[in-house]
Amino acid sequence: MRVVVLYDGKCPLCSREISHYQRRKDADKIDWVDVTRDVDQLATFGISQATALARFHVRDELGNWQTGAAGFVLLWSQLPAYRWLAGTVKTLHLLPVLEWGYVRFLRWRNRKSCDEKTCG
Repeated sequence: MRVVVLYDGKCPLCSREISHYQRRKDADKIDWVDVTRDVDQLATFGISQATALARFHVRDELGNWQTGAAGFVLLWSQLPAYRWLAGTVKTLHLLPVLEWGYVRFLRWRNRKSCDEKTCG
């Protein structure tokens, strides 16, 4: 089973970041799913579009889903250029700090989207 990354292709910041990861070595071993365009594929995962848009999702080779900061750590562990970062986060037990920052980013992103009248 391949690693799967679900991302919001309509979010400019998210798209730039994912595009960066897609250019890295071994990125071709990952299935990249834009949840704003590949809605039908979400049904095969049993995830609604609203759920997929609410948080970053990454599925590992065993079929287990990680979301938020844990999803990023899983993604980083798949890319040679970022394995050191995933290892550092795990070794120093930094996942709670990253999750704290990720949740605040989501609040800012959602508020900004609504301010621009693109939410709902």
